[in-house]
This record gives sequence, C-alpha cells and structure tokens, in this order.
Amino acid sequence: MNPLPSHPPRKFKVATVSLAGCFGCHTSFLDIDERLFDLIEQIEFDRSPFTDIKDVSRCDIGLIEGGLCNADNVQVLRDFRVHCKTLVAVGACAITGGLPAQRNHLDLGNILTGAYRTHTGLSAGNEVPNDPELPLLLNKVHPIHEVVHVDYFLPGCPPSADAFWVFLNDLMAGRTPHLGRGQIQYD
Repeated sequence: MNPLPSHPPRKFKVATVSLAGCFGCHTSFLDIDERLFDLIEQIEFDRSPFTDIKDVSRCDIGLIEGGLCNADNVQVLRDFRVHCKTLVAVGACAITGGLPAQRNHLDLGNILTGAYRTHTGLSAGNEVPNDPELPLLLNKVHPIHEVVHVDYFLPGCPPSADAFWVFLNDLMAGRTPHLGRGQIQYD
C-alpha cells in the first residue's frame, strides 16, 4: 500500500501596511536579514510593500505601522481589521500616534495656511490644496486602537529585527508573544 502523500505545512498568510509614519518599521522588519529565508518557509505575504499587492484578502496576521492622520488611513485600517484574524499595532506611531501626533496640539488650518500660502519663498496666490482626490485630513492624529480592536502591540521606534523575529515566531507557535530584555528600542 502506498503511503499518503505528505502535504507541506500550512503557511501563515501575513499582510502589512504603513499608514501615517516613516516606514521605519517595515525597514526594521527587513533587517531580519538571512532569517527571512526561514520565515518565508512559514509565511506567505498578502498585501504588503514587499509584494505590491494593494488589496488585502483573508489573512492570519496583519501588521500595521503608522497612525491615522486622514480618512484614507481610517478606511485602510478598517478594511485590514475585517480581513485579518490577528491584528498587530507595530511601532510607536500605530500604538500612540508617534511623531505625526506632534501636530495634535497645533491648529491644522494654521499649519496648512503657513505651508501653502504664507511661508517665505512661496509664489503669490498659492492656495491650500482642495482636490477631491486628496484624502480628508483628520483634525488629530490617532493611534489605531482608537478606531479598531488591536490584538497585540509590538512597541519600538522602530521595533528591532530581533523583536519582529521573536514576536512572529511566538505568534505562529501559538504562544503569547513575549519580548525579552533589550528587544524594545526607541532610536
């Protein structure tokens, strides 16, 4: 009797997105370096800058970096939450609003007027952009947990490559992720 063919282990489907932030968390993720080869044996990327896929399908793990500064960010986040079984807020911007939230104590109208109309060196007659193609700015920058349920938080600015590695391996093994001493960094 012939044995049944063995099936390769199921890969975890992972999606990533960057909202209002600097993209440093994605860069730090890539700093896993040669361990990416081991990780690729266990995961398949869906929507991600790594794949250039723009829409997210059903995923096991969604990694979101960046906070919410405009209506487009909110829509992308809500869509992500619907499609991702486990949602992870990655980095200070996703968790607290980070550096983009520094504008929260300022008047947004004054910032836009200064940047587009009154700043030294601008041509006379400049206007604040008002095109329906541009996403509507929110009055304040928000962390993602203020809009959707977040399952896990991966802190850091950015989280280190080692933190990503430990976090993802714990999650895929069914363990609650635990970052040890020295794995959280704020550069």
